[in-house]
Parts: sequence; structure tokens; C-alpha cells
Amino acid sequence: MTHVAEIVTFTLANGTTPEEFVKLSQASEAFVRSAPGFAHRQLSQGEDGRWTDYVVWTDMKAAQKAAAQFPKQKCAAGMMAAINPDSVQMRHETVLWNMTA
Repeated sequence: MTHVAEIVTFTLANGTTPEEFVKLSQASEAFVRSAPGFAHRQLSQGEDGRWTDYVVWTDMKAAQKAAAQFPKQKCAAGMMAAINPDSVQMRHETVLWNMTA
């Protein structure tokens, strides 16, 4: 089975703290976990201030369906308001290899 990584990079909107954004992201956990095809998710922040939300789906169809449903979720408005919209870059990549502990 080939998995698909959804990789979204962005900066936070002015006035949003990292702690606030992590809480907003955690509020989306129930939706993401229940989405068909969800496999893995992690959120990170680089030293340059850019964030990466990395979500692995079982296939592209699952990734696209979740992306279409996300804006309709209660948690979406708060998350989107906390992100600088001009900074968002989203891409999908085929996972070719995976290593876990």
C-alpha cells in the first residue's frame, strides 16, 4: 500500500503564540483521527519560525476528501485565523519508505 504525505508549511498570524496554535491544532484531533485513511500526523516549528503540519494518509483520495471536509469543521476557523494565509504552502508526496522506532 502506498501512503501519501500531506505537507503544509506556514507561519503564524501576528499575535498568535506557539502555545495557542498547538492548542488549536489539538482541537482538530478528533476530526483528523476519524477521517477515513488517516495514518499519522505531526506538527513542528523550525528555528526560522515556519511550521510544518505533516499528515500521512493511506492514499490520495483519503487526503483529498479530508482536505475538502476540513473547512466545514468547528475547529477550522480558529486554526485558519491563526495562520498567515500568504505563507501557506501545501503539497502531497508519495511515501516511498518509512522507518519507526
